[in-house]
Amino acid sequence: MGADDEAAREPDAPGADGSPGTPGTPGTPGTLDERDRAVLELEGRSWRTAGAKERAVREELGLSSTRYYQLLNALLDRPEALAHAPVLVNRLRRVRDARRAAR
Repeated sequence: MGADDEAAREPDAPGADGSPGTPGTPGTPGTLDERDRAVLELEGRSWRTAGAKERAVREELGLSSTRYYQLLNALLDRPEALAHAPVLVNRLRRVRDARRAAR
């Protein structure tokens, strides 16, 4: 691999001015990683019972229920999540806000 090959991949790297790499690159600001997308996808499904959802969280994501809901709550505040699944994120934000107001 020559210097030209490395230069061709340079746009994905952070810029000299500290700006992030190309959007869509895992780990860069402004993108959702695979786990974040999986959390949103799982939350968007319909569930007949709470037990089925909890089991799917453990089996598919390898997370405890507590950790799953922590990640989901943090995702609701991210603009990337809103851009990825706007209907779901807005609905979950309304539910969260209603629960907070009820306290």
